[in-house]
This record gives sequence, structure tokens and C-alpha cells, in this order.
Amino acid sequence: MKTISEAKAHGGVQGVYSHGSQTCGCDMTFAVFVPPQAKHGPCPVLWYLSGLTCTHANVMDKGEYRRLAAELGLIVVCPDTSPRGEGVADEPDNWQFGKGAGFYVDATEEPFAKHYRMYSYVTEELPKLIAANFPADMARQSIFGHSMGGHGAMTIALKHPDRFRSCSAFAPIVQPSTAGWSKPAFEKYLGTDDAAWRTYDATALVEDGARFPEFLIDQGTADGFLDDGLRPWLFEAAVKGTDIGLTLRMQEDYDHSYFFISTFMDDHLRWHAERLAAAK
Repeated sequence: MKTISEAKAHGGVQGVYSHGSQTCGCDMTFAVFVPPQAKHGPCPVLWYLSGLTCTHANVMDKGEYRRLAAELGLIVVCPDTSPRGEGVADEPDNWQFGKGAGFYVDATEEPFAKHYRMYSYVTEELPKLIAANFPADMARQSIFGHSMGGHGAMTIALKHPDRFRSCSAFAPIVQPSTAGWSKPAFEKYLGTDDAAWRTYDATALVEDGARFPEFLIDQGTADGFLDDGLRPWLFEAAVKGTDIGLTLRMQEDYDHSYFFISTFMDDHLRWHAERLAAAK
């Protein structure tokens, strides 16, 4: 692991790191905020998965999480959204696919299967690296994300209910297998058999029996992607009649940007911190 940068912030350390990923077959970059409480012992880990076109840097620069994460004693890990580098297949003119748009799936189709394995990277390889190099209490983990990253967080939580203590999302793509901006990516990554897509679709996972205790979703009503891409009411309908708790908050006049995310970031951090504390 290589340290790209480290800076003191709110008594803790905001770092950016890289490593050679065997899973993705390229160098991967990620950000980690370590709170001041880590000087005295391991701290719980909160994973943040970013959306389309983003890197680790978007939430690090604009998410405004450090002050409260330092107060609450949370390690915040921010992975990249896709493999990168020479030799990584891409569609440079398509912001909804390729670099910056890994969709947190393990691709099965060529030429993408070699590098686009973001599901395994986020759930297997990177957690091992965090556990080995940071003062992380891996018995207490939670996960959240935005848009494509909200999709990733929800599907990962549903498939790993014993690992994560809580899951929340800002404007998640709750049914990517039918959304206009994600369906073409799923076909290129996973093939034309849409039955194979269901394991990476939060709504379909619930319909197929996956369970997680509860979700918090914030969604702006002025989000330009709401009706065609995000559609939180589909997930709301899927969990109805199950034992899955859902708090869906439609936030009046907020859009899809980090102005929206940073406004409600404190709510999400406190929500996760309460559930992580209860897991002691």
C-alpha cells in the first residue's frame, strides 16, 4: 500500500492511498478518514460508495463528513467507483459506463470481466487491506452511498446482513436492472440474460428473499433523475409486507448533487453511529 497524502483534520487524519489490486488487475486508489479516537483503540468502519463519474475524491472534498465522524469516532472508507489505467476497457464518451461507472458488480462479459470486479473488490479485497493497515474494528461495519453507490451499498448489505450493522443511501438506483441509465451497463457487464442481473438489484434481491433489518433513504424531490432512474417507490413497494424497516424521506426541492448529500450527511452519520454503538 502506498500513501499518496495524509492531512490532519478535526483531530484525525484524512488520507489517500493506492495499492496494486489483484481483484481488479490494476492500481486502485481509496480514501480513509481515521478519527482521533483511534489513538486509543480500534474504531467502527463506515463505507461510502460513490456514484457515476466519481472517484474517491468527490465525497472527500464535498461530503462534509469529517467533523462529525471525528466526534462520533467513525473510520470512513471511500473506495473508487471503477478500475482505472491503461489496458482497462472503457467507453470514454459514455459517462454511464466504463471508468467511473463500475456499478459495484463483478463483470462476466469480455472485455470487461478482467478488470471490472468492483463487487469483489469492495466486499473482499479492500476490507482485508483496511483490516491490516488501519485501526479498524471490523466486527462493527456499516455502509452507505449515493446514486450508483447507493445501489451498491443496498445490494451489498442485503447480501451480507451479518457483516453490516446498518445501511443508508442518498438517492439510490433501487432497481438498476430496469432503469434507463443502468440497464445498458448491466447488459455489457453481465450479459443479456437479465436473470443474472437480479443479484445486483436491491428491489429484485428483496423480491427473491434477501433481508436486511432496515434502510434509511433520503431522496430529493427536485432530482432530475428521480422518475426515470432512481424510483425509490419501487423499493418501498418491495419491502412492504416484509420485516425490512424503511425510512424514506423525500426532501423537498433538493437535487442530486453534493449540496443535497452534505445537507443530510450528519443525519446519516448519526444514524449509523447509533447502530454501530449498539453492536458493541
